[in-house]
Amino acid sequence: MKWSAVVLAAGTSSRMEGRHKMLLPVNDKPVIRHTVERILAAAPQEVVVVTGHKGRDVIAALQPNPRYEEGQMTSAAIGVGALTKATDAVMMCLGDMVLLEPRDYAELVTAYLDTTDRSIVIPYFGRQRGNPILFAASYVHEVAMGERHIGCKKLANEYPDDVFRFEAAHDRFTTDIDTPDDYTRLLERFAVREATVAGTT
Repeated sequence: MKWSAVVLAAGTSSRMEGRHKMLLPVNDKPVIRHTVERILAAAPQEVVVVTGHKGRDVIAALQPNPRYEEGQMTSAAIGVGALTKATDAVMMCLGDMVLLEPRDYAELVTAYLDTTDRSIVIPYFGRQRGNPILFAASYVHEVAMGERHIGCKKLANEYPDDVFRFEAAHDRFTTDIDTPDDYTRLLERFAVREATVAGTT
């Protein structure tokens, strides 16, 4: 299956007390670079990064979004509209989910392939809905036209029969950065993870 990824990185980081969360350092790299590198390692055929606020500073930006203040729906529409290659499915990703590993993205693709009667895969950890979501290319036109708020509960509510609820074994699909406290906790977890990886190599 051919799949493409759209990475949403256009927000204003309004709850970060003046800092742009996509540019916050995690070890030696900004948040957005960590995220994009892990998505690329999962082998999509194409990745589009949608930027807006401080767009020139966001790593790997592909197409600035001048309407970034209108929120995620506009970014999603621009992202799918910027895809250039024919694809079977699109994964809508958040740029600040640093803890996700390439295997996590690949796991969603596998779940999509294994549930042939469903066209939308949404990860959950317990009762909490997560990201990214993966949906069939047949939705691309609607998303590009801004008719669907991809990334919110509305999609699942409008197409319940098309949704496969992927039950994750961990909270990486539900952990992002919205506040300074989130960032502090992420740095602590990232440090522990890196130490664990180093200890096993």
